[in-house]
Amino acid sequence: MTIGFCLIFIRLVQIQIVQANDWMKEAQRIHERTILTEAERGTIFDDQGEILAMSVTASSLFASPKEMSDPRRTSLFLARLLNVNVLSIQKKLSEKKPFVWVARQIDPNQRHLIEQSPMEGIGLVEESQRFYPNRTSLGHLLGFAGIENTGLEGIELRYDSTLRGKAGKRRVRRDGTGRFFLQNEWTDPIPMRGKDIYLTVDTTIQHISERELNQGVRKTGARGGVVIVMNPKTGAILSMAVSPPFNPNNIQGFHPSEWRNRAITDLYEPGSTFKIVTASAALEEKIVSIHEKIDAHFHPIISDPTHKTHLGVIPFDEVIAKSSNVGIAKVAERLGKEPFARYVSLFGFGEKTGIDLPGEVRGLVRDTSKWSGRSLVSMAIGQEVSVTPLQMITAMSVIANGGEWVMPHVVSKIKEVSFDANGLETWVTHIMEPQRGATPARGATPARGTTSATRRRVVSDRTARLMTQILQEVVSPAGTGEQAAISGYTVAGKTGTAQKIDPTTHRYAADKFVSSFVGFTPAEEPEIAILVLIDEPKGEAWGGSIAAPIFSAIGTEVLHYLKRPSHPPSIAPTKLPLVVASSHPHKNE
Repeated sequence: MTIGFCLIFIRLVQIQIVQANDWMKEAQRIHERTILTEAERGTIFDDQGEILAMSVTASSLFASPKEMSDPRRTSLFLARLLNVNVLSIQKKLSEKKPFVWVARQIDPNQRHLIEQSPMEGIGLVEESQRFYPNRTSLGHLLGFAGIENTGLEGIELRYDSTLRGKAGKRRVRRDGTGRFFLQNEWTDPIPMRGKDIYLTVDTTIQHISERELNQGVRKTGARGGVVIVMNPKTGAILSMAVSPPFNPNNIQGFHPSEWRNRAITDLYEPGSTFKIVTASAALEEKIVSIHEKIDAHFHPIISDPTHKTHLGVIPFDEVIAKSSNVGIAKVAERLGKEPFARYVSLFGFGEKTGIDLPGEVRGLVRDTSKWSGRSLVSMAIGQEVSVTPLQMITAMSVIANGGEWVMPHVVSKIKEVSFDANGLETWVTHIMEPQRGATPARGATPARGTTSATRRRVVSDRTARLMTQILQEVVSPAGTGEQAAISGYTVAGKTGTAQKIDPTTHRYAADKFVSSFVGFTPAEEPEIAILVLIDEPKGEAWGGSIAAPIFSAIGTEVLHYLKRPSHPPSIAPTKLPLVVASSHPHKNE
């Protein structure tokens, strides 16, 4: 017995002291796993600090097939519990790997059932799941993050490296029943939470924009639409609404084509809103004066709608206020092809604005070498050119901003956790608003496809003021945009009604239009610029009748929300003398 105890003692010394490290490693191999865990994504806020996107805790199910004695039985149970195809589970559990994901981010009921049914080689781990509290509101702008904690659309994609943080490793251990359970123990590296992002968007203004846009789309039976509200002086986007809406909490319920942000990805012919480029260029080059008489009777290439054939000889400001195609075509011919093309580029068309969102397209502006004999006059009235809604509101903001182009943006600041010299946690804020960049030389053309600076001079302050006066006439009883007027405030803007190309015939469709209005208010000291675009309204399609009232409704409510003081009617700022109104009942273009 003594010899036996001595042998046992020697064996214990051998195991617990001599071979201790080897047996410890073997125990860890059998009972422990190290899994890579993504860090919590940063939170996205609006400009008032309201949460727009956040991370919440969700349970994920993993397995160690090598530790299972009966993978088939486990597969059948999990397939019924998770409501998935049993073959997909069997395939994962047949790989004999030390670690495989079975299901990510399962619901609480499924987690409870798994916890109540111990299974060999199965474990649960907590992960972060993205949640969007406002559901469809701002869905296209925010985008969404995938199951691997990676941004896939919108802000989530554009700022993925900022929001994502750094992943870490965590230990899970196996108990006597073969189940794995999570340990509050991290190994190197330890995960670091992503940075927080604050947008320029105001959820109140976004709600107003979405409500009025959706009502307008329903009322007109349109395919959809876009509304953008922007600060014309800073380029800050205050709202960006797209219809039909999209809920990033349920991406499976929407076709991928419904994920895209149509405000920056979809092109349309701007129609008469593009006349602001032609008119601004003509005034800047001094080839026309604001009250110069223009013969709007007839043009061999371009014509006006039948109700405008009586316009006759009218001042240049009326050419814009009444949206005469013939009048603006004759002014464009005076300007010439090359100067006109230069101003089209300076206003930002044919190039990306540079907004901090993914998927932006640059539009379609052909090189002058590819223009036909009618391209100049066609482009002068907004045909033979394709733009995005964002490009159009940014161009109108040039007028509102005294002739200076400003790069639009949606992120105002980024906050991150840092540590001071004493190791104490602190927050560091990085302001992201575009700073004033170098202004190109007078008449210079930005490189195609890019912006040359965050700001650039397009036209003089004098030209911008003249255009503001003219665009106020558009919203007068004599203009095409009377229904865009806002009681107590001055408004400057332009209507647009553009025929769409039929994809089958490749000709302009007789019954498909894009109705739009773009403008800013108050005209004398612009606070906001607004673009309203309604795609394929049924029945009447004039921008002054369809889009202008939506502009008025949004502008009225937003100005009140911003507490911008209105002018009593008795002391309202005076506009230029009004011209005689058109006899057409709708004053459309």
